Amino acid sequence: MERLICLAIGYCLGLFQTAYFYGKMKGIDIRQYGSGNAGTTNTLRVLGTKAGLIVLAGDIIKSILAVVIAGLLFKNTHPDTIYLLKLYAGMGAILGHNFPFYMHFKGGKGIAATAGVILSFHPYFIVMGVVLFFGAFFITHYVSLGSLLVYAGFMIQMVICGQSGLFAGMSQANLIEMYVVTAFLTVMAYYKHRANIVRLVKGEERKTYLTKKEGKEKI
Repeated sequence: MERLICLAIGYCLGLFQTAYFYGKMKGIDIRQYGSGNAGTTNTLRVLGTKAGLIVLAGDIIKSILAVVIAGLLFKNTHPDTIYLLKLYAGMGAILGHNFPFYMHFKGGKGIAATAGVILSFHPYFIVMGVVLFFGAFFITHYVSLGSLLVYAGFMIQMVICGQSGLFAGMSQANLIEMYVVTAFLTVMAYYKHRANIVRLVKGEERKTYLTKKEGKEKI
């Protein structure tokens, strides 16, 4: 039951589609421009750096709120599974962002939402996420590559930290469940980026620059 509660909390918070609502404030449906994705990168390309940063912050904050609320609700009653419950809340936020029911389940790709989960899940995960994403981005200017590396690193670090005893008090069964949830999120992220992966392999992936505002090209 606690898992479902955390999942529901996360999903409800994830439904706040920052890119969609910001676009509406500017008189457009962001899904009808650029790549058609309701996320940070497309907003940055279509509406500029300021808009992209606002959307990034909004999507990160909603996931942080989901994880923090789960922690506050269950830290005293379920201390042995608190990290697992936080992860369920984070997964809910990512699912709400990717598949909002009121937008016919057409949302974003969940990377900014995932960043919020990583930032609030455990301090040990923050450095890994920052280094992998920004290292890849500033070297290649491929947002997709940085995003995929973050998920790969998240999966690997989750297993290493879990087996090293970072999540003290958790049973092996609960640790394995955490690995399964993380693996599910990783597979989903790679699936959502399948077109990006093809373009990366072909050398055709579009680069993103923080200092350029690109025109609103309707799809």
